[in-house]
Amino acid sequence: MIGRWRSPGSLTRCSRARVARLATAGVDAAVRLVPICFAVVDGWVAGAVDHKPKRTGQLRRLDDMETAGTATVLVDHYDDDWSRLWWVRIRGRAVVHRERDDAAQLVLGALAAKYAQYRERPPAGAVYRIAMDEVRSWRPPDDS
Repeated sequence: MIGRWRSPGSLTRCSRARVARLATAGVDAAVRLVPICFAVVDGWVAGAVDHKPKRTGQLRRLDDMETAGTATVLVDHYDDDWSRLWWVRIRGRAVVHRERDDAAQLVLGALAAKYAQYRERPPAGAVYRIAMDEVRSWRPPDDS
């Protein structure tokens, strides 16, 4: 990992967050940014294509990850009390699992453990993982 968790609580905050933003870039250099449900699994940020409505089954973010081999995830927390703000940016190798191999099954289990919606209706689409190759984080200094 290039970056390191700034505090012992950074990984915990990241893992407990309910939503993140996935950024990918296509061969056309267009950046695609979408909110995702995710889980942290064995040093990877992971997600899956679920049943929520999509315009198409051929998602560009998956194509981007397969073509570029990388992606970025931003996990953050906003609060009107700015002493409670924080963010974690993870950049790394991206792998798309279109088949239900062992790694994909592990991700699906972690997602189901985190989200009741996935226990009720497991994602049927592709699973993807982004390695924590580079981690950057920020939160306000502790004034105590």
